[in-house]
Amino acid sequence: MRRKPSLGALKWDKKPSLDELADYPGMTSWFNPKLLGQLLLRVIISDVFGQYADRRLIEAALDPATKIDIQQRDNLSDVLPKDADGAVWIDFVADLGDGFDATYAVAYLLAQDSLTVGGETLPRGGALFMGGDEVYPTASRDEYNIKMRAPYYFASPNVSRSKHPPVFAIPGNHDWYDGLVNFLAFFARQKLTPIGNWRTQQKRSYFAARLNDLCWLWAIDIALVADMDQPQADYFVAVAEAMPQGGSVILCSAEPGWYKTGSGSYRTLSYAAKIAQGAGKALRIPLVLSGDTHHYSRYSSEDGTEYITSGGGGAFLHGTHHLPPEIKAKWLRNTDEKLTLEKLHPPVDVSRNLLWGDFAFPFKNPGFAATLGGLYALFGYLWSLRPCWDVTTILFAVFAGGFGLYATYQEGRSIKVLSLSLIHTAIHFGALLLLTLMMLQFDAALLSFHDRGPWWAWLLFMALPVGVFGGAIGGFIFGANLFFTCRFANMNHNDAFSAMRLDSFRHFLRLRIVGDQITVYPVGFDKTPARNAWRDNPEAGRNSRQSFFLPPDDFAFGLIEPKIVIHSNEAAKTHDVKGPGELPSDEKQ
Repeated sequence: MRRKPSLGALKWDKKPSLDELADYPGMTSWFNPKLLGQLLLRVIISDVFGQYADRRLIEAALDPATKIDIQQRDNLSDVLPKDADGAVWIDFVADLGDGFDATYAVAYLLAQDSLTVGGETLPRGGALFMGGDEVYPTASRDEYNIKMRAPYYFASPNVSRSKHPPVFAIPGNHDWYDGLVNFLAFFARQKLTPIGNWRTQQKRSYFAARLNDLCWLWAIDIALVADMDQPQADYFVAVAEAMPQGGSVILCSAEPGWYKTGSGSYRTLSYAAKIAQGAGKALRIPLVLSGDTHHYSRYSSEDGTEYITSGGGGAFLHGTHHLPPEIKAKWLRNTDEKLTLEKLHPPVDVSRNLLWGDFAFPFKNPGFAATLGGLYALFGYLWSLRPCWDVTTILFAVFAGGFGLYATYQEGRSIKVLSLSLIHTAIHFGALLLLTLMMLQFDAALLSFHDRGPWWAWLLFMALPVGVFGGAIGGFIFGANLFFTCRFANMNHNDAFSAMRLDSFRHFLRLRIVGDQITVYPVGFDKTPARNAWRDNPEAGRNSRQSFFLPPDDFAFGLIEPKIVIHSNEAAKTHDVKGPGELPSDEKQ
């Protein structure tokens, strides 16, 4: 039985042993019935009360940033180290804080003084930017400490007499499930919080950071309602006014809105771009970054803007085979702009092949399979009491209602979704009836329990075996449904991959900025070291910034694709946008 990590490790007062490392959590079991209930409750509470208790409004009231504040406080260009060419380096990582091994493996690479990949030596980023969902599945204080802070502390110990690179973060939906309470407690305190050897610096859940004389990074907080509140819009208007003529913006959001161009997250991205364009300073947006979806993808627009989804910080892997080769998007203008897919990680064929793991659903998700088994036992028992058409119809309707609600909640209501849900239900119900009939035929004497046997005997000899076999068979059917709908029907992509709890194909971005040129190095690895493969680093200690644990010798990492060189002047927007105007009606607070 897994124990909680030791208090000594959580208090950051000693180097943990390899034995203590074994106590840290593996990948989240998303189909655990208890967790599903907790998440459902949080989603309901967030939907009902979220817009009435928007903590972004409180942040703005407590931190009335002015143009002068923005120019002075958010100026990183004076503190970021520069290489021989005067370039600054930063790191971007998103969707971390799930299983220890994947999160630590990425943090380990981020913490090294330099990495040699693609024939180049890349120095460590002078600042670290986290692009959302810093912890899974819930945003409790313990989860932040155990799943996010501890791996980063082990990778880059907090040494008091060393330089402390700043760390900034925007919240994702999981950070918002507690109303942003713990996110702000960690990342927006008056007193700087150590995240390993990094230090928090921001005062709000959104921010802008000046990287050099021409380039700023804008990170927006879309909350749970995928919008931009008015104080946040006012903040970025002030940021745009503080930027130089002809400057460039790296725009960050917690969701890749371009995947669904009609979504609130995309409209909010577009509105942020309009703020930049409406400043009257010929500001350009050469690069848009996001996490949320746990893979790597890069789309290029016709005007030179790169759209990169980089959600490889440690959370379970998402597939890539459903991403379209082209996306039509309205970006600052009324005509559609074409985004062309350039690179995926993992590749499409690998993504499809990984789905075969869903056939092991009962073994990966025993709690959910046991719940299905309990339903099989209950429904089989009720049907055996009166095996007639009216009871059969009622039980089938209940089954269909449950699976139908699940399917429409995940994928929306459509003929395709409802039809496939009905097929899924029919297969489960057929297996249930077959199991029940087999048990009745196996021992005809069981029928006598209806008349003279105690109810518990009937439950023991009929319902219990149906539940046991039903759990295995029902779990297999559920996993098979995820496989077929994800691979062939463009559905259930999140559940099909979360069910497998894969920690492979992790990555982060290292960026080099000099003048108006941005170079992106996507650094990743295919295989995460197993828990028992990490080795103790004897040279690490409280006064050393060396990582506590070393990966195995066969740990292989490199560039996902060759470096992407972006010149801001090639991504210039020439659309006639006079100003940001008002927020769309569905984006006002």
